[in-house]
Amino acid sequence: MADSRPRRRKAAPPPKRRHWLRNTLLVLVGLLLVGVAAFVVLVARTTVPSPNEVATSEATIVYWADGKSEIGRLGDATRRSVPLADIPIDVQHAVLAAEDRTFYEHGGVSPLGVGRAILNNLTGGSTQGGSTITQQYAKNAFLTQERSWDRKAKEALLAFKLETVVSKDEILGNYLNTIYFGRGAYGIEAASIAYFGVPVADLDLSQAAVLAAIIKSPSGLAPENDLAALQGRWDYVLDGMVEQGWITAKDRRNAEFPKIKKLKAKDRLGGQTGFLLTMVEDQLRELGFDDTEIQRGGLRITSTFDKSAQRAATAAVRSAGPSSGTQGLRIGLASVRPGTGEVVAIYGGENFIDDQINNATRQFAQAGSTFKPFALAAATDKEVPLNSVWNGNSPATVDGYTFSNYGDKSYGPVTLLQATENSINSAYVELESDVGVKAVADAAVRAGVPTDTPGMDLNDLNLTFVLGTASPSGIDMANAYATFAAQGARATTTVVKKVVGPNGGLLYQLDARTQPAFDAETANTVSYALQRVVTNGTAFVAQGIDRPAAAKTGTTDDNKSAWFVGYTPQLATAVLMAKDGPDGIPVSLSGTGGLDTVTGGSFPGAIWTDFMSAALDGLPVKKFPAPPEGTDQPLKCPSTWDGTSEIPLGCPTPSAQTEFSPDPNATDTLPTDVPSPPPVTPSQSPDVPQFSPTPEVVPSEAVPASPTPVAPPSQFAPIEEGGPQ
Repeated sequence: MADSRPRRRKAAPPPKRRHWLRNTLLVLVGLLLVGVAAFVVLVARTTVPSPNEVATSEATIVYWADGKSEIGRLGDATRRSVPLADIPIDVQHAVLAAEDRTFYEHGGVSPLGVGRAILNNLTGGSTQGGSTITQQYAKNAFLTQERSWDRKAKEALLAFKLETVVSKDEILGNYLNTIYFGRGAYGIEAASIAYFGVPVADLDLSQAAVLAAIIKSPSGLAPENDLAALQGRWDYVLDGMVEQGWITAKDRRNAEFPKIKKLKAKDRLGGQTGFLLTMVEDQLRELGFDDTEIQRGGLRITSTFDKSAQRAATAAVRSAGPSSGTQGLRIGLASVRPGTGEVVAIYGGENFIDDQINNATRQFAQAGSTFKPFALAAATDKEVPLNSVWNGNSPATVDGYTFSNYGDKSYGPVTLLQATENSINSAYVELESDVGVKAVADAAVRAGVPTDTPGMDLNDLNLTFVLGTASPSGIDMANAYATFAAQGARATTTVVKKVVGPNGGLLYQLDARTQPAFDAETANTVSYALQRVVTNGTAFVAQGIDRPAAAKTGTTDDNKSAWFVGYTPQLATAVLMAKDGPDGIPVSLSGTGGLDTVTGGSFPGAIWTDFMSAALDGLPVKKFPAPPEGTDQPLKCPSTWDGTSEIPLGCPTPSAQTEFSPDPNATDTLPTDVPSPPPVTPSQSPDVPQFSPTPEVVPSEAVPASPTPVAPPSQFAPIEEGGPQ
């Protein structure tokens, strides 16, 4: 019997869908063809510049803060071209190993390099292009300060065009004759002379690897900046040459890092000019400008340096600094504007030409008692009042560590304000123990002291920290104190206000943003206490600026450094002194300027006062904000104790109340204004030497007290801890 059910017909694909797929494919093919055609047209229209055109440069000019007066110019380019045939094969291979190991295999653009650049850009890195030598050469041809994908596209087009009209050897030769190697040297011949004093034809394998290594970062890998990093890159280059079969493993083993010529500064960089221009260069790199742009990009830089303040810094060091016993002496000064972080003046050293180490930015001198304000800030954050009571006796044992005050002087029970005025070690160590050393370190970091400061390992802190065993730079300390001057608002230091391109386009503008580091009450309390250090304590030489000032002195126990850091509402300045021995290791300042003990308030304080007087001349006199209400009130401590309730920090237990009660005759009342400064006479000492134990403090062992200094024939005769008697 036949099946009567109707048969199901197989459905045909929907015509519309077939048409959609076909049309989409046609569109894609069309777009691809259009893109290819457009790319071909673009490549055809792209012109290839000559090496001479690539080498054409325009000086970058750096101006003072007024934007009109010129400090100096960046770049002192020298360039010497040599044929590729005259460049030893080891030199060529070293450069290829460093920059582009597949140079002779790709067509100008490396897909892997482009991929890395795109990933870097998408993840927040700098705007990068490809990494081939052809592209690097192309980038130099399109020398603009534009940071955009448009420029990268132009560079890629030129790279493709170069590979179609120019041989690989010609590209490599032009590249080697135009690339920047640092030290103002463009091209391998100029670089060979700059670093080794020989023509490129005489370079050996090790020397060739050094020059190849430097290309990656002429500033960051400069031997005078980071020799260790350069040696690491040198190893990378030689290992790459072995990997590519360009040298043997035996050649690699026999290679020794070569001796490099010492950098000699140009006359135009004499005095402080070289320090200023170097700081500007360094920040431009931090802002993303590369060495080629900086050295010959025709930039117009407005710096933060104030011309008159800079002159005042040099004059202050020369007039108030020591004139004898100065062998190996290093003096640094840094002045920062609170609320903006603008560095208005520095003193990096006597002459940049003779010594390029910047004493204002170098981290080499222990801070001593200038770190005590950070403990004060941490304590204030925990609501420890200035009239809390602490043990000022010497020696004093805290948590198994024994500390001494300068001259082993005992003060008995003292208020926190008195401990600050007289820089009493025992009281401050006890305070640090109660509030926590990590809290003190955190306060220092919040204020602006970098976490990588030598001697400030946050994972290995002990009670010596408050006594200034860390070694920050002068700029770091000036900026940290500027945070207190700005009522707790921390700014990032800067030396660049504005960058304009050669065509007048604005490439960078300073946006002086601040971050809250402390609340205003904490900052104003610290400022009040440091004003008292000026009016009643160890920093009284600062009264000489004839306006309200807050300051702190610092002197290490072995007198290897001396500091004076202080501020007004408009300007924060740090002055430091240290001395290098014949082997570069710090030695005692004893004998400098005829002093047995160089304290923070002696020469550093005098330099600070001279500088600030001149730098602030013509500015209105500003008072500090009033401290929080009740700052001058005595600490309220319980008269009885049940043995379990919490006792406020700084309060003794009732059983010890008699021993640690503040002097009933002591007065720490809040003045309505900073009194007029008395004249500083030779009979007055401008500082009290601070004492801080060495970092290697052994529990239960007393730190040896410094001997009582012999008064030298100077107006800076040191006096005992405790201020003018």
